[in-house]
Amino acid sequence: MELTNPRTAEPVLGAMYFGTRADEALSFDLLDAFVDLGGTWIDTANCYAFWEDPSGVGGQSERVLGRWLAARPGVRDRVRIATKVRHQPLVPHDWPGSAEGLSAGAIRRGFAASLERLGLDRVDLLWAHAEDRSVPLEETVAAFGALVAEGGVARLGASNHAAWRVEQARAIARAQGVEPWTAVQLRYSYVVPRPGAVLPEGGHVHAERDQLDHAEAERLDLWAYSPLLTGAYVRADRPLSEGYDHPGTARRLQTLAAVADELGVTRNQVVLAWLLGHTPAVHPILGVSSVVQLTEAMAARDLVLDVSTRARLDDVR
Repeated sequence: MELTNPRTAEPVLGAMYFGTRADEALSFDLLDAFVDLGGTWIDTANCYAFWEDPSGVGGQSERVLGRWLAARPGVRDRVRIATKVRHQPLVPHDWPGSAEGLSAGAIRRGFAASLERLGLDRVDLLWAHAEDRSVPLEETVAAFGALVAEGGVARLGASNHAAWRVEQARAIARAQGVEPWTAVQLRYSYVVPRPGAVLPEGGHVHAERDQLDHAEAERLDLWAYSPLLTGAYVRADRPLSEGYDHPGTARRLQTLAAVADELGVTRNQVVLAWLLGHTPAVHPILGVSSVVQLTEAMAARDLVLDVSTRARLDDVR
């Protein structure tokens, strides 16, 4: 059987609600299960999840991760940690008004606080969580590059950025002689919203064709958040937002259901397998609330779509 491109991507465990919606016991269970299932990358942010907690400033997810790492001797050698700076409120409950931004000082202070919460002296990937056009891009690029040069960060990425801004930043990094962004994080799934549709989730930037082409041409890692659309593929009580209301959505959902039934797997697993075999390669970020959900999602790694099945999914418009 002819297969699609070899797997170069892997699922990522999203830790957004660790310490808030997911209490510490559940968070530890999910982290343990992820490692036991062979998972490697864990993704968080310094602002997670300020909107879910009375503190109003975030940091809960990083603290839980820090306690888990401390309670599991040797696990740090088996996982890679990614976190983000940009959106943490400096004043409780004042967002986006007091969001830290991407000035050199904000990046350094935010990252230092992340390391303290995580109990680490180094992370494997640091993201610019969103654009900050109030700060010269040269300043932002230099500040991120300095953290790599100092040994606190292995790699850099840009989340929720336009493709042209990412490439402009990469050109600036080359001119400055510092580490460039080599990964991008965007919202992406099998079903896509109408071009230009405003999603109800403020700040979400969907991967459009130019961003996919950019990632492929520049060999950037593409991390996809909300790959399962908060349960919309499998739960009638989680309808898609108005931005997805177009004829292509119905056609794609119909084809997805048919493929899942024929293969004897869930729709979520087909979506994740489709992403994992994507060109450019996509690392889907899994936001789960139970070990059962996590186990189902991780099983998608074993579902490799053959060329004809993938073409059948891709050709639906």
